[in-house]
Amino acid sequence: MSKYLSIILAVMLIVSSCGPGGSKRQKSEALKVSSEGSYPVQLMTVDPGHFHAALVQKSMFPQVSPDVHVYAPDGPDVQQHLDRIASYNNRPADPTSWNEIVYKGDDFFEKMLSEKPGNVVVLSGNNRKKAEYILRSIEAGLNVLADKPMIIFPEDFPSLEKAFQLAEEKGVLLYDIMTERFEITTIMQKILSQNEAVFGKLTTGSKNDPAVSKISVHHFSKLVSGSPLIRPAWFFDVEQQGEGIVDVTTHLVDLVQWECFPEQVLSPADIKMEAAKRWPTLISPDEFKGVTGLDSFSDYLQKDVKSGKLNVFSNGEMIYQIKGVFAKVSVEWKYQAPPGGGDTHYSIMQGTR
Repeated sequence: MSKYLSIILAVMLIVSSCGPGGSKRQKSEALKVSSEGSYPVQLMTVDPGHFHAALVQKSMFPQVSPDVHVYAPDGPDVQQHLDRIASYNNRPADPTSWNEIVYKGDDFFEKMLSEKPGNVVVLSGNNRKKAEYILRSIEAGLNVLADKPMIIFPEDFPSLEKAFQLAEEKGVLLYDIMTERFEITTIMQKILSQNEAVFGKLTTGSKNDPAVSKISVHHFSKLVSGSPLIRPAWFFDVEQQGEGIVDVTTHLVDLVQWECFPEQVLSPADIKMEAAKRWPTLISPDEFKGVTGLDSFSDYLQKDVKSGKLNVFSNGEMIYQIKGVFAKVSVEWKYQAPPGGGDTHYSIMQGTR
């Protein structure tokens, strides 16, 4: 377990500390205007099984082409994605005008690589093959915007390391979608913690009283862009989605590093694991149907069904030292928020003042 957790933190260090794969000069060259059009950014969405893929297109930008090529196997995942984009195009306030150019087929990834109608690959869906998709996209000279987690298996870590190295060599970008950095409360906490007259200096804390704690509670059943979220059955399979300790936890680990050690390159040697645990959320058949629309647990989920309920290991907590500072990150998934509630984020940084 300790080796597995060390790899998880190493992935998060690479993503957060390195950010884009490429030097400053390469960053400026990576998204040049394509010879085929006047837009520096031309999106290609691959197998969009998670709603984050659609949220990338919630707003339009002058630098991003309205033509978006989608490559995916035929099925409900891609259709739900297209329906979300259509809802943005048809909303009364500030509608978008995306033009989705769709290819459906089992050879969707090979088709994307052979055609390459864009220069940025958007990956947000089933995570089982994400490491392969990332590396092969980088090898093809494409920029990659990948949702977390970038990998879910320890054995895929070398592949991710190679992808970052190749991105540096090829002058392309490999980015994770670190949305939490743009939340105004997070920005304010970071700014205040750097004001020594207000905050003092960051304490080191202890295992029982960490200097930094970030606790997040999410829900399987929720509204997204005003509509009930329908999740694919594979989202509940840790062998396809990944365990909770490598999913939302990525955001929290990133924020600890971003706030406490800004503009510093970190390495696995800066980390010392103190404690970790994982536990399941129990999902009943009725709850599963409520969020997936399916009458029964899928065959590949039967391995996780005990006493009639699905055990989803979506919850995880880690306490660790980063450059001597004790930090705690904890993520818990519940089925549904209480009336009027929603996902929550708790964050505290302890300073000498």
